[in-house]
Amino acid sequence: MALVASPDPDLPPLPARICDIPRRWAKETPDAAALRDGKSEWTFQQLGFAIDEGRNRLDQAGVRAGDRVVIVNENCMAVVALLFAAAELDAWVILTNARLMAREVDAISENSGARLTLFTHVVSSDAEGHAKRLSATKEDWGSLGEIFVGTLNEACEPEPVFAAGSEQVAALVYTTGTTGHPKGVMLTHHNLLHVATVSAKLRHLSTSDRAYGVLPISHVYGLASVTLGTLSAGACLQVASRFSAADAANALMFDGITVFQGVPAMYAKLIELVDGDENFGAPKLHFTYAGGSPLDPALKARAEARLGLTLHNGYGLTESSPTVSQTRPERPRVDCSVGEVIPGVSVRTVDGEGRDVPIGEPGELWVRGPNVMKGYYRDPEATARVIKDGWLNTGDIARIDPDGALFIVGRTKELIIRSGFNVYPVEVEAVLNSHPAVSQSAVVGRSVTDNEEVVAFVELKPGQEVTQEEIGAFVSDLLSPYKRPCEIIIMSVLPAAATGKILKKKLKEIAQQSSH
Repeated sequence: MALVASPDPDLPPLPARICDIPRRWAKETPDAAALRDGKSEWTFQQLGFAIDEGRNRLDQAGVRAGDRVVIVNENCMAVVALLFAAAELDAWVILTNARLMAREVDAISENSGARLTLFTHVVSSDAEGHAKRLSATKEDWGSLGEIFVGTLNEACEPEPVFAAGSEQVAALVYTTGTTGHPKGVMLTHHNLLHVATVSAKLRHLSTSDRAYGVLPISHVYGLASVTLGTLSAGACLQVASRFSAADAANALMFDGITVFQGVPAMYAKLIELVDGDENFGAPKLHFTYAGGSPLDPALKARAEARLGLTLHNGYGLTESSPTVSQTRPERPRVDCSVGEVIPGVSVRTVDGEGRDVPIGEPGELWVRGPNVMKGYYRDPEATARVIKDGWLNTGDIARIDPDGALFIVGRTKELIIRSGFNVYPVEVEAVLNSHPAVSQSAVVGRSVTDNEEVVAFVELKPGQEVTQEEIGAFVSDLLSPYKRPCEIIIMSVLPAAATGKILKKKLKEIAQQSSH
């Protein structure tokens, strides 16, 4: 039976609220650096003052316990302080990426029934655009700087408040690609604190570390694993509003960055930039980690060769706060396993009838533990479809090896059935990405009469020229006939969300249209 439970070794008791993290370090190491943005720095004591300011301003604006507060943002120190300030009021924070379209921002506000919307426009012209569109008022919030403040929603009804951190919602995170019916994932304080605490422990973070925080805090990876995980260890988080390979390389060279976490696409861009540059170095870097989308062997090998470190891998999803598994520094892997299940969490792999499959065989991955969401906001039916008897159905297909290593084979929804054969996009993408001219790729299915076709989208490395036919010939020697793409489309840049995650839904639409 493919069931794995990871024990919970010596994890400290979790505090009641996420805001207890900075309060602890403001007492223990008040003068230690907490946040940097490349220009200025806050110590933990100064972060505490900023949280005080944010809490008072939110209170004066009319925010109550149980209210929902939307923060349209890109990464900055102010948004971190506002996150903790809202938590101290027992309000639910909804961190919304400023690069979303107007209809997406409006759908989130409508679904959540938010009491108040804030816009961190100083680092984001997109946030300012949303603020002006919604007639928000610019205010000076002291140490937090200028903030655009929306109109108070008098019709907002507060949600119940619970003393237990395992019941009280801290953040409402809307899943990527929401359209007319956004799904808000309710993550409790203990959901986020468990992942933050485990992340810090398994990565051996200490107060001397400095992590590069470029993953959007509006995404659960950037929120729980990077932001809360770093600060829970008393380490310093250097925030960056957007990813730039040049800025990241500069930070690694000159800013004392010790920890870098990103999606694979970020590593691909970074390695392309510094490859062959003898002046590049990352003298303080000791831990690198990829997550958010599949890591292919070719990119892992290139990154490790250039950075001189193991590129660790992991797996998670918004509904599990997000981490389910990760590789361990003391047990580095040469393959692209997403590692071992994190402490306190159990996983199982099942067939279409919900029966456990044997170890080593692929099956649908189910997860249970303190990281599993409370549910989807105002959508008990959708919650019931994915959580049964405490088990979260991830929708992903995985296998568990005898040594406990977890491998993600593909997504149930992304599975392509070609002439009766199962094709997992991640396998085809790994082959495409091994081509020396390919930077990254994405594979989707295209519906045709009584069948599905495999369609590949490819982004080339800068300065490389190669034809679809040449790539097709390359993969033909490495893939079974039914796995080979029937069409290869070369794009200058693959469409991606703010997190760097490739937008396969959009690519699927393009693939379908190209068949006509």
